[in-house]
Amino acid sequence: MEHGSIVMIAILVICGFLAGVIDSVVGGGGLIAIPALLSAGIPLPLLLGSNKLAGTLCSFTSTASFVRSGKINFGLVKFLIPFSIVGAVAGSLTVRQVPSEFLKPLVIVMLIVITVYTLFKKSWGDVSTFSADSRKTLITGMGIALVIGFYDGFFGPGTGSFLIFAFLMLGFEFVTAAGNAKVLNFASNIASLLTFAFVGSVSLYYGLLLGIPMVIGAIVGSRIAIRKGASYIRPLFITVTVILIGKQIWDTMH
Repeated sequence: MEHGSIVMIAILVICGFLAGVIDSVVGGGGLIAIPALLSAGIPLPLLLGSNKLAGTLCSFTSTASFVRSGKINFGLVKFLIPFSIVGAVAGSLTVRQVPSEFLKPLVIVMLIVITVYTLFKKSWGDVSTFSADSRKTLITGMGIALVIGFYDGFFGPGTGSFLIFAFLMLGFEFVTAAGNAKVLNFASNIASLLTFAFVGSVSLYYGLLLGIPMVIGAIVGSRIAIRKGASYIRPLFITVTVILIGKQIWDTMH
């Protein structure tokens, strides 16, 4: 598809908006954004970096919405951000040396566990039980931020689901879990983006063409999530996680 074709622009704009709505709350925007970039004929060396540029713009926008609503626990996440950044840089550098495909079967299993657990715990995430006093909670959070940050830079699919699940396990309700997840996701995204940019793997043209509609989608999606709370986030979380499972199974089989 030629560089400036109307059809390509329309595909990226529509898909970018939809990806932004989903990604702003539970992550998984890459399920829409990456196929859109592929269909636009973007060279493969630039695909991941350009998607990361769009994703960074999206996660910044949704993070800002959650910050304004007060649905982020900065007392905890301020300690986790550096670990998320270090993990993402390490993951982005590692993926250039080691193929990430071997992770697919493990990711499928982990996503299935998350989905089943969330389905069976009906009232999970409705009310916060988080305790800020525990040193163990802080250390656990740091470990989670480092590991998921590395995973985001190295492979990526399901990062939003893993982060939200981790914060739910720490005792947060769904809206604050999503807000905390967006902060760490933004931190790992920008660290990964800078790493891709450093090695020349980002196209500003494609990244912004996809990223600008993703920003608009992120504004819409995060506002709905903050207003409707768990009744909106929980089913979206489960739906996106199930789609991610299907996508990973399909990729593994083909």
